[in-house]
Amino acid sequence: MKRRSSISVGLMMSVSLIALSACEEPRVDASVYESVEQCKRDPLGNPDQCESNFKEAKAQHAAVAPKYATKEDCVADFGAEKCEKAPYQTSTGGSVFMPLMAGYMMGSLLGGRRMGAQPLYSSTSSPGTFRTADNKSAGSKTGRTQVARSATSKPSVKSTTMRRGGFGSSGRRFGSAAT
Repeated sequence: MKRRSSISVGLMMSVSLIALSACEEPRVDASVYESVEQCKRDPLGNPDQCESNFKEAKAQHAAVAPKYATKEDCVADFGAEKCEKAPYQTSTGGSVFMPLMAGYMMGSLLGGRRMGAQPLYSSTSSPGTFRTADNKSAGSKTGRTQVARSATSKPSVKSTTMRRGGFGSSGRRFGSAAT
């Protein structure tokens, strides 16, 4: 009887491992950097691409970053000295706050099309881990790395402010009156 139960347990563990690995999302090549300078120091990097990809990520930052109605809510999710006033106001004229960029991600051709650069953030709930504007993990490693394919999707534009809660669960619309 013992032999039969140990075979059953071994078989169940093998099936479980196969099932778990089958559910893992495909990973793709990407490069994650905290700054343009860090990218330029990468021996495999291209300084011109470092600059252009950073500019592309920075240009998206104001539109795609998580937005908060209060600085306190932003600080609670991203930490002290890691939030800035957004170039938008709420529909009632109030300020909007967003996290500072913690870095940017860029990639090469994926399935025949180039993965666009995008800004990355680091929240207090997962310190040391880069996250996209849509709260997808880009890992904690800088330089050449692999990330889940879903993390390479173009980030969505954020047109609502969030309340405290790890990229928020409730929101309020804001206008696009840039300052």
